[in-house]
Amino acid sequence: MVSVELAIAGLAIGAVAALSGIGLLVTYRTNGVLNLAHGGIATLVAYVYREMTVEWGFPVWLSAVIAMAFLAPGLGLLLERLVFRPLARRRASAAETLVASLGVLVLSLGMCAGIWGLGTRNDTPSIFPDERVGSGSWSIEVDTLSTLALILVACVFLGVVQNRTRFGRQVRAVVDDRELAEMSSIPADRVAAVGWAFGTTLAGFTGVLLAPRFGLSPYGLSLVVLTTFAVIVAARLSSLPVAVLTGLAIGIAQSELTQFSVTGVFADTYRTLTSSLFVVVLLVLLLLSPKLRELGGDAGSAGRLSSREAPERGTLGERHKNLIIIFAGIVMLMAPLFFGAADLRKAFLVPALALIFLSLVIVTGYSGQVSLGVAGYAGLGALFSLKLEAGEFPGLPEMPGLLAILIGALLVAPIGLITGYPAIRRRGLALALTTFAVGATVTVFVFNQPDLSVGVYAEPLYLGGWMLNDKAFYIVEMVGLGLGLLAVYNLHRGRLGRALVAVRDHTEGAAAVGVDVRNLKLLAFTVSSVVAGLGGALLSHSTGSFSSTQFEPMQSLLWFTAVVVFGADSAVGAIIAAAFIVSINVFFPEGSSTLAVGILALSLGWLPGGLASAVRGLVRFVALRLADEFVEPEGTAPRPRIPSQAGVLTPAAQPTTGRSPAAVAPGGGVTVDLTAVDRVAAARGLTLTPFGRSLLGRLGGGAPAAALPVAASLPGPNGASPVTAGTGTLNHPEGGRP
Repeated sequence: MVSVELAIAGLAIGAVAALSGIGLLVTYRTNGVLNLAHGGIATLVAYVYREMTVEWGFPVWLSAVIAMAFLAPGLGLLLERLVFRPLARRRASAAETLVASLGVLVLSLGMCAGIWGLGTRNDTPSIFPDERVGSGSWSIEVDTLSTLALILVACVFLGVVQNRTRFGRQVRAVVDDRELAEMSSIPADRVAAVGWAFGTTLAGFTGVLLAPRFGLSPYGLSLVVLTTFAVIVAARLSSLPVAVLTGLAIGIAQSELTQFSVTGVFADTYRTLTSSLFVVVLLVLLLLSPKLRELGGDAGSAGRLSSREAPERGTLGERHKNLIIIFAGIVMLMAPLFFGAADLRKAFLVPALALIFLSLVIVTGYSGQVSLGVAGYAGLGALFSLKLEAGEFPGLPEMPGLLAILIGALLVAPIGLITGYPAIRRRGLALALTTFAVGATVTVFVFNQPDLSVGVYAEPLYLGGWMLNDKAFYIVEMVGLGLGLLAVYNLHRGRLGRALVAVRDHTEGAAAVGVDVRNLKLLAFTVSSVVAGLGGALLSHSTGSFSSTQFEPMQSLLWFTAVVVFGADSAVGAIIAAAFIVSINVFFPEGSSTLAVGILALSLGWLPGGLASAVRGLVRFVALRLADEFVEPEGTAPRPRIPSQAGVLTPAAQPTTGRSPAAVAPGGGVTVDLTAVDRVAAARGLTLTPFGRSLLGRLGGGAPAAALPVAASLPGPNGASPVTAGTGTLNHPEGGRP
């Protein structure tokens, strides 16, 4: 039975959701960017609005004008100019723009958390009078009427602009082909800026309208706004009328569900459904609609976020280099064992978080799939392990703590397989949103259920009858991290690694040459879920209990952004990212790590592939510059014959007797035989420069002169007396040693 009062009450939420959907669609249809930062911008504008009214004492109308007429559109113009215009200029992929919007989201949340804290504020005033129009069951709140009027005006205005004006034609041209539009003298940057300004203005309206109803907190309000993505999924990213009607319908349906009551074991689940219908509708729509009408390519393919190719069998020198890196990493990770007790407990978070980040390296860096729901898998691993340890897991007996951690992580594998199968059948934004919806659904229906997650604590761990102390537990975490690194290594090396890279870089091409794309993606999702589950289990044991706030959906977005910033395809980058976040949280105020990751994420417009790619590029640049100093460039004329200077034998002064050439130290002492070096260089088709031979001669200065074969009768510098064979010295004209 439909209740008129509940339907009218549902219109309030539905109208705000529809308004949010209009802003998202305008930004997407004018720029090709699905603005995941929509919720962060809404939250930031709402915080500023509250600050002006509550803390500074501004009138409500003045605060609203400043927040929504100046701040909100100004943010849009700033983002377009500094973040998204550089991406558009270099023809960045849709996945890169998606990650850039994630970076803006993380940055805005970090600003809110750093300035106002993570607590909930319930004193945000409404911009409209708290009055109702009408009588009896047909009365409706003024703010609901105002929102509906705003929606109507926005739809009519957008329709007229799009179909009746020159600017509308320019928008359609930019959306169809930005490069061609620019060649036709259409100001694509201006079109994009207007789209961003309009979208962020509606985001500001959304935040200010929702804050009085749901409270104001950085993560909470942003998640509410993100769940309104259901309306644009229903609209297939294209239809404004469908988005508006869907938002109103979901709002009314969610309100109508509250008139029914369910008792028994499903009481909490039904209560959650009545408050989280947008999340459920988002997941159902994505499962029923595997494709959306996308612009700008495949946003779910993360190949452009990675910068490394499949590894080949390394040379002996490369293997030695890898061993040195591994040894240095082990030394740094073992350093907390020498910390004090309090600092060691803070360091517990690094290996656990690194494992969660490694799971993203597997699914995003290696298989090229955007996954925005990793916190769900990590939380399930944590919950399963604690339930097994307490003997509360259905169908399985009580287990020792260490075994429970391992089995709890393995139990996540079937869930990763089940949820990964529908995910891999989707591409682009459908894939990214599906993984986010899965994580959000797990959070609201599992982690937020009191019967499942409240009062779940970690017991002390034992090994062979001995209780593990803090240092022993940290070593256990390091063993778990080693298992995760082993999984990453096996997935990245040999034939399997090359197949995954082929799938990542070009799915259709890989399938055409016989690569089993579907099973490879499923393997990546499954292994990734197990590694994330292991990290979550260790994370809950390091804190002593299960906390749903550690694994909420917004954490998935933060973790994914951090991994991409530090290198989506770098295991070392994942570990560094974990250490970075933990260190920032320890040494700086609450929320600082979110702010830091957001700032770094904005650099992705100039550093494709993240910081790991930038470091690799720097190393490659330095190596090439050094190589230019040592090796003659190919295709160049031979260097002129230059007399040897300061006792250093140059290629121009080499003897032609066929004897072994030797480098002579500046003081005249022979330092090293360069025959082997010349032979290796010749085998590789290289020619050493004079500087290269000189430096190699100097580097051998520590070798005993008598042990080095020296050519007889080599001419000394400037016609000096020759080198005496076997003596390793220069005969100076004076006959003495130099």
